[in-house]
Amino acid sequence: MQNPEPGLRTHDKARATPGFTLFSAIRSDRAFLIDMEGRPVHEWQLQGLGGVNLCQLTGDGNLFVTQATLDGPPLMAGKGGLLREYDWDGNIVWEHYDENHHHDARRLKNGNTLYIAWDPFDDATARRVQGGLPGTEVDGKIYGDLVREIDPSGKTVWEWRIRDIEIEKYPICGICDRAEFGHANTCAPLDDGNVMLSFRVLNLICIVDRDSGQIVWEMCDPILGHQHDCHFIDNGNVLVFANGFHGRTEDMFSHIFEIEPQTKEIVWRYDAKPPQSFYSANISGVQRLWSGNTFICEGARGCLFEVTPEGDTVWEYLSPHTAYSRMFGTELNWIFRARRYAPDAPELKGRV
Repeated sequence: MQNPEPGLRTHDKARATPGFTLFSAIRSDRAFLIDMEGRPVHEWQLQGLGGVNLCQLTGDGNLFVTQATLDGPPLMAGKGGLLREYDWDGNIVWEHYDENHHHDARRLKNGNTLYIAWDPFDDATARRVQGGLPGTEVDGKIYGDLVREIDPSGKTVWEWRIRDIEIEKYPICGICDRAEFGHANTCAPLDDGNVMLSFRVLNLICIVDRDSGQIVWEMCDPILGHQHDCHFIDNGNVLVFANGFHGRTEDMFSHIFEIEPQTKEIVWRYDAKPPQSFYSANISGVQRLWSGNTFICEGARGCLFEVTPEGDTVWEYLSPHTAYSRMFGTELNWIFRARRYAPDAPELKGRV
């Protein structure tokens, strides 16, 4: 039976996947690790401004998180600027400042850090941008995206810019602003060194070859609904949170798609019943668990839940944690992305 209050709402112990869940509310100054009963087993107090608050545990159990600064371009959605690593006791052990950083960042296996940043277009490049609502540039400018890898000292070791692709091939959604060409929200590193990216206002997910800088695989389709969190899963397919924003009538609510990359066919999907009960116009994420179940972050509702391959909800948690949003002028419990860790995960060894 579902509990209507915030906190743990559903827990089918026989079918849910045991583990610990890491998350933070957007703009919050705290991050939480909770158990399957929704009880905090650890909490980090973040120093300074909250941001998108993407959380990831490093190999030694530290918290890697994105926070915000007040500097940078006049863009609000996904604003970051500060990448930080906190130890288990909440001490800052590493940080990197880039006022143009936004949305995603990843700590890589080699100790380097990958992240997305805004890259303002010059006038000639901006004139190549197709689509979008006329006159919605920011102070007459269009901001592109770049993806940057830095070493622990902050030195750039690799960089890719969207300005170098065939811009005319990818028009902005006709009812989106022209402030950004791309609005990247995901940078997922691949084992071969390439990077999978998601560009929200283009309905585009793609793989960029690290050496050539070329897009070597792509899916550009309005069915993605201004998607988030695309990544490969163990069977070689692509998992993505299809938000359903600006979608066609049949796709106007959120879905989870598992896509076979060669045929681009949807081979598994999660659709809520009724469909309008699952909808997050922005943010959000998804993770295929080691049990075969799927863990979903319905970001704009602050709801984390787990479903079986058949689509049954076996665990659900509604976050009671809120933070003030300058963009909307109110308290929100939004979650950009969350992650479930196994009880024996090396990141948690000796911690919980």
